[in-house]
Amino acid sequence: MTDTAGDDRSAQRRAWLGYFAMVLGQFIAVLDIQIVASSLNEIQGGLSATPDEIQWVQTAYLIAEVIGIPLSGYLSRALSTRIYFVISALGFTLASAGCALSWSLGSMVVFRVFQGFLGAGMIPTTFAAIYMLFPAERRIMPQVLAGMMTMLAPSLGPTIGGYVTQAMSWHWLFLLNLFPGLMVAAAVWRFIHIDEPRLSTLRDIDLLSLLYMAMLLGGFEYTLDEGPRHDWFDQRSVLVTTIMTVAGGFLFFHRVFTAKHPVVDLRAFRNRNFAIGSAMTLVIGLNLYTLIYITPLFLGEVRGFNPVQIGHIMAVQGIAMFFAAPLVGKAMGFIGPRPMIAFGMATIAFGTWVNSHLTVDAGFWQFFVPQAARGIGIVVCVIPLTDIALGTLPSEEVKNASGLFNLMRNIGGAIGLALIVTEINRRTWMHWQHLAETTRLSREPVRAAAALV
Repeated sequence: MTDTAGDDRSAQRRAWLGYFAMVLGQFIAVLDIQIVASSLNEIQGGLSATPDEIQWVQTAYLIAEVIGIPLSGYLSRALSTRIYFVISALGFTLASAGCALSWSLGSMVVFRVFQGFLGAGMIPTTFAAIYMLFPAERRIMPQVLAGMMTMLAPSLGPTIGGYVTQAMSWHWLFLLNLFPGLMVAAAVWRFIHIDEPRLSTLRDIDLLSLLYMAMLLGGFEYTLDEGPRHDWFDQRSVLVTTIMTVAGGFLFFHRVFTAKHPVVDLRAFRNRNFAIGSAMTLVIGLNLYTLIYITPLFLGEVRGFNPVQIGHIMAVQGIAMFFAAPLVGKAMGFIGPRPMIAFGMATIAFGTWVNSHLTVDAGFWQFFVPQAARGIGIVVCVIPLTDIALGTLPSEEVKNASGLFNLMRNIGGAIGLALIVTEINRRTWMHWQHLAETTRLSREPVRAAAALV
């Protein structure tokens, strides 16, 4: 009896050590999106790129990531969770070193593609591992940890990026990944052994469905990322990728439902809990990434805050998540998921509504309440949503479904950013037109201002 209890404690300890390493890998993969976004101007200067060219540092990562996330289920089944995660962690670390040592924009974009694709493998694999490492009665805390880190990383990205760039240089945005990346790979190799490779799966890979998926998701991400900056179809490349997205989508869905071994299995959407959970995750991603984009933009361009001041305000959301997550874990034991999700959604809506009423005089304390409310609401939603979406699926479908579930959050973010940037551009043009209409030399205030110049 004693030996059995000791073996059980040892197995739990190994599971937690391995899982914590996976969560750390997931965190740095998600963090690398927003940590770089806050320092694009510095990277642009270092690589001698134009403002339009430097956007490829982000676009390349996002396109590679959005393709890699749904593919993770197939690859982790073929290689096993341990081997696939270790390859992803080591590859991500090496690509990070390449980004730090980039000698041109082209080299940076290539390394960012590898970084995005390999980092994508760590995100859904971590969620799927919960249902293989822990029995049902012990899954609450792992779910809390994974959900918190996934939402915490984009919230802290601008803060960490601002501090690192100001204190050292943009190269350290990537060099910071080296030690944790190597540590994650070593720990996962040592402690995670939950399934066996099925290399025969690689022989059956359907390359056509892979090609069509890349056309659909890559074209979709590029269209949403570049369209708002170039007035959508006025830019030829946006028109081409839109056509590619539509064609890729038609071919992909046809192939998925007719091929014997498609790279992504969409049958998980037949589960009502998974379908509803994925739809709500899309909405959360839309809210999360749009506010993370527009808040620093407002603080920097309208309020004139420096990166450190912006970081202090953005950190409020992350700190609220950190302190709320353990309470959510305890509440899940006696409060049903539906009331928690409803409360979380209402809290997110409240925080967003307060944000919409802030003025040009708003400072730290005016932003404190909406940032904290949104942080709490996101954590309250995400943790039970993950359990609802993935916890009711058969174990053999969890890996594939985890990729789809995480993909929905990224799609929501891409749609939200496209909408918000389009609206900003539209209203900027409208205000310029109003200024042009009233700026005439026939008006006395205009002549007086011109005389001063």
